[in-house]
Amino acid sequence: MKSFDFIILGAGSAGCVLANRLSANKNFNVCLIEAGSKDSDIRLRVPLGFAFLGEGSKYSWNYNTEPQKEFAKIKIEEPATSVVDSAGGVHKIESESEEHRRGYQPRGKTLGGSSSINAMLYVRGHKWDYDHWSELGNDGWSFNDVLPYFKKSEHNEIFNNYYHGQDGPLNVAQIRHKNKSVDDFVETGSSIFGFNEDFNGEDQEGIGYYQTTQKNGKRCSTAKAYLVPAMDRENLTVLTDTHVDKIIIDDNNKATGVACIDQEGNELILNAAKEVILSSGAFGSPQILLRSGIGPKEEITKHGINHKIDLPGVGKNLQDHIDYISVHRYKSLNLIGFSLGTIFFRFPLEIIKYIFSKTGMFTSTIAEAGGFIRSSNDLSIPDIQLHFAPGMVVDHGRQQLWGTGISCHTCLLRPKSRGEVTLQSSSPFDDPKIDPKFLSHPDDVKDMVAGYKKMMKIMNKHPLSKYTNKHVYRPIDLDDDHDIEMAIREEADTVYHPVGTCKMGVDDMAVVNNNLIVHKVSNLRVVDASIMPTLVGGNTNAPTIMIGEKAADIILNHWS
Repeated sequence: MKSFDFIILGAGSAGCVLANRLSANKNFNVCLIEAGSKDSDIRLRVPLGFAFLGEGSKYSWNYNTEPQKEFAKIKIEEPATSVVDSAGGVHKIESESEEHRRGYQPRGKTLGGSSSINAMLYVRGHKWDYDHWSELGNDGWSFNDVLPYFKKSEHNEIFNNYYHGQDGPLNVAQIRHKNKSVDDFVETGSSIFGFNEDFNGEDQEGIGYYQTTQKNGKRCSTAKAYLVPAMDRENLTVLTDTHVDKIIIDDNNKATGVACIDQEGNELILNAAKEVILSSGAFGSPQILLRSGIGPKEEITKHGINHKIDLPGVGKNLQDHIDYISVHRYKSLNLIGFSLGTIFFRFPLEIIKYIFSKTGMFTSTIAEAGGFIRSSNDLSIPDIQLHFAPGMVVDHGRQQLWGTGISCHTCLLRPKSRGEVTLQSSSPFDDPKIDPKFLSHPDDVKDMVAGYKKMMKIMNKHPLSKYTNKHVYRPIDLDDDHDIEMAIREEADTVYHPVGTCKMGVDDMAVVNNNLIVHKVSNLRVVDASIMPTLVGGNTNAPTIMIGEKAADIILNHWS
C-alpha cells in the first residue's frame, strides 16, 4: 500500500492549487488524483480551441441533468418497435414521447479541470457575496479576508493597485483580439449603464471588457499556472486516468485513505497519513462522499452502500447560474462563425497571425465583453451579468449554425432555486443524478424576464442595433412578458457555475466548517466550488482558485 501525507482527489481549479502549495513544503508527500487524462491536446492551449472540443469530448464529463420541470417540454424519439400484421408481415413503427428539456453540464475532465475548457474569464464576484458568507457564520471568509488570496494567486498585466496581485502564478491579461462588434457593445452598453474598466476593482457595476486567464496568447489554466512548475518535485505524485471509488473511513470516523481504479481496471488503495482532500467539484465531491457512506442515510443505503456518517446536506443546496442567450445573424467577415468567407479567407489569415504573433481571433474567449447590471433600480448591487460574443452561440455551441452573427447572455447571478446531486448507483463509473431545479422559485423567472429586457435596451440601440435589427434566432415580443418567459423556458440553461453541494456553514445542512473540514469526520476536507454556501455574483473559476489558496494556508498552518 502506497502512503502519502495528503491525497487530493481532483486536479481541477482548486486541486492544482493545493498540489502546488502543499508540495512546496518538502516535508510533505502529496498525491494528486485525476480521473481524466493529461492536458496535452492543442485545443486546451489555444484559447479559441475550447469551441472546437465538440460534444462528447474526452476532456469533459458531458453531464446531462434530470428533466427540468420548469423548462418547456420537447419531443423525444423512442426506439422503433416492430409489429406483425394478420398476414405475418413485420412493420417497424416509429414513436416519440415528450419530456421536459434536460440541461447540459460540461465539466473539465483533465489536468486543470474546468479551467482547461472554460472561457477563461477572470471574474471574482461582488464583495457583498463574501461578506454574506461571513454573516452566515463562516468566520474568515469576508471580502477583506479573501482578497489577499485573490491577490496571492494573481499576476495581473493590466492593473497594479490595492485590488490586484502582481506575483501570483495565475496570469491575468487583456484579450488579444480586437473586434468591432465587441467595441460597439461596450460603447452602446456604457451609454446606458456606465463604463467599468475593472469588474474586479472597487465597483462591479457597469459595462466593459473582461479580463482573461491567458499568458502570451495561450490559455493559463491552473494546470499550467500551478501544476507544471511543481511537476519536477520528488514529493509530488500525479495520477491521471484514475477513478476514485471511495474514501476509506475507519471505525473512529477518520479518513485514512482512498480506494481507486486505474486505467487498466486495477484497484488501488492509497493511505493518507494526514488528510484526504476532496477537490472534485460541485458534482464529483458529493458523489464521492455519498459513495463513501457520508451523507443522508436514505440516499446511501438504497444503493447498497454502508452508511457511516449522517450528513443530510451532502449533495443538497445545488445552485447554478441560469442563463438565456439572444442570438442574432449578421453577415461579416469580422465575426466568428462558419461561412465561405471565414473558412477560405479569414481562418487561414488568423491561423498565420496566431502562429507568429499569438494575437487575433484564436485568442478569443468568445465572451469578450459584458457587464453587471441591476434588473430593478430598487436593488443595491447587480443581479444580472451579461456576456457578449462576436458569434452565434446556440445550445452550448452544440448546434452549428451556418453564417456569422452575435450573441448576448442574460445571466441571473443569485437565483433562489435550489437543486441537488444524488447517485445513479454505487459505481464510480456512473454519472451522478444532477437536478438543479432551474426556475423552481418564481422570483427567478420574474428576474430573468426583467434582466432580459434591460439587456435588449443595449442590443436595440445604435451602434449595436445594426447587428440585431434584421434577424434574431428566436423572435420575442419585448412588450409581452409571457413571450419572454416562454423563450426562457424553451432555451435557458446553465452558464457553467454549479456550486454549493458541500456547503460551508454551521447549520444542520452544512457539510464543512469554516476550515473546510467535513463535519463529524477527521482528516477529511472539501476544497472546491461545492463549499460555497451561496453563489457569487460572477464567474466561479477565480473564486474557486481563491478557495484553493486559502485552504492551502489553513492546511499548512494546521500541520506545521
